[in-house]
Amino acid sequence: MPTKTLQIPTADGRADAFAAFPDHGEQHPGVLMYADGFGIRPVLREMARELAGHGYYVLVPNFFYRHGPTPVIELPEHIGEEARPQVMAQVMPLLKAHTAERVLRDADAYIRFLTTQPEVGAGPLAVTGYCIGGLLAMRTAAAHPGQVAAVAAFHGPVGADGPALLSKLTAQVHLGHAEGDMTPEALGELNQALDAAGVSYTSEIYPGTIHGFTMSDTDAFSPSGLKRHWDHLLPLLGRTLGDS
Repeated sequence: MPTKTLQIPTADGRADAFAAFPDHGEQHPGVLMYADGFGIRPVLREMARELAGHGYYVLVPNFFYRHGPTPVIELPEHIGEEARPQVMAQVMPLLKAHTAERVLRDADAYIRFLTTQPEVGAGPLAVTGYCIGGLLAMRTAAAHPGQVAAVAAFHGPVGADGPALLSKLTAQVHLGHAEGDMTPEALGELNQALDAAGVSYTSEIYPGTIHGFTMSDTDAFSPSGLKRHWDHLLPLLGRTLGDS
């Protein structure tokens, strides 16, 4: 699976990024993948390669690029409970500095860059994200309704922007919530807001999961949760983008 390390020009500098894509010498649908708050690391590269193997060009930007290139913070190979407090103490200031305005400026740059890559076809794009990346994915999809045909978010605070964001969505949506993050009552309220906004969506709690369940380098990892994630994500992309 070919991979590249790239530099994306943005309004505020250059964001380093990782891309994976099939080695067919053809063009493929583009997918923008937002990492969780721990950023680009081996597990994200592995997930990007796996998704690319299904016929997509997958771009994973370092959205903390204003604070330095990947790795912005040094991470242990496994982010267990002992390491987590120290890691989060470094991550939280970066997250607080990453304002909605920055997210949207960067999204413009990421989408523009993705659509101009020679390996990416001219059709619609998809956006997916994990943890905080799920919120970034939703914001990106809402800001680019003419280009983003699908958006998926996993264990992310996707309701943080309220109905105003949902009303701008034209993409098909899948939301995979951690059982530890979302009560059935809160899920019902979110889904009612999606209904009211006229969004085409699936939104469900993944049983037996806690926040971060897709990430195999953390204690939150759930093999069944990750499989369920692929079982939803791949059909969503196949319906909206087509695949090879």
